[in-house]
Amino acid sequence: MEGRTEGDLGDLRNGSLEVRLSRSTADIEAAQALRYRVFYDEMHAKPTPEMAAARRDFDSFDAVADHLMVIDHALGDGPESIVGTYRLIRRAAAQAHGGFYTADEYDIAKIVAWPGPILELGRSCTDSRYRNRPTMQLLWKGIAAYVFHHDIELMFGCASLPGNDVDALAQSLSYLHHHHLAPPELRPVALPDRYTDMNRLPAEQIDAKRVLAGLPPLIKGYLRLGGYVGDGAVIDPQFNTTDVCVIVKTDQVTESYYQHYARSTRDAWGE
Repeated sequence: MEGRTEGDLGDLRNGSLEVRLSRSTADIEAAQALRYRVFYDEMHAKPTPEMAAARRDFDSFDAVADHLMVIDHALGDGPESIVGTYRLIRRAAAQAHGGFYTADEYDIAKIVAWPGPILELGRSCTDSRYRNRPTMQLLWKGIAAYVFHHDIELMFGCASLPGNDVDALAQSLSYLHHHHLAPPELRPVALPDRYTDMNRLPAEQIDAKRVLAGLPPLIKGYLRLGGYVGDGAVIDPQFNTTDVCVIVKTDQVTESYYQHYARSTRDAWGE
């Protein structure tokens, strides 16, 4: 297979862990193998026969994306050393493909109309042994370096809640709808044939503090950056998830976060 190999983000490390972009087809295939282990072996998503045979999660977007990877050098130099990954797709890459991945679930015309650089985030996962603060901080540090280097103004993508039972997810979906709905001028809307109403409970019936604490870490991370969600959730039976569309304006990143990562980025890129 072919794939983008954008190169290094610089020296971004924490102990034996390093975050960098893919440099080869072998890197991309190792990231796809990690995605397969997490999404299909662990979370019981339903692979295509081709994916099951290769034991890799892949689609046509991989060829135009940049692949961010966390590598544990203590595990050697082989594919088993890749313990975290994120797929990054900028506007030009999406145009080359014919659109963004998120457009399969949401009308993102308002996001695409944003005049500045935009970035789609997706296919995020980490090995079960590495779901901890150091790994996630390093992933976000890599994203921050990428965002600042490419002057990204808006990030977006689908984030998942576990399961397809929207009644069981009523508190979480309603909390996101009442407290974090994107402003109308930026708001994506789930496609009509996939739309599931997120407004399932009135705001006064939601224990906001408890619900926020129980949200998946990735969604919580986006919200901490000032993120919004779109209108409507989408049930994904293949992955056994309920998806929401998340949008983050990079100018809403807290000042301390910006200063910390801007400094790291200058060091990483020699600026």
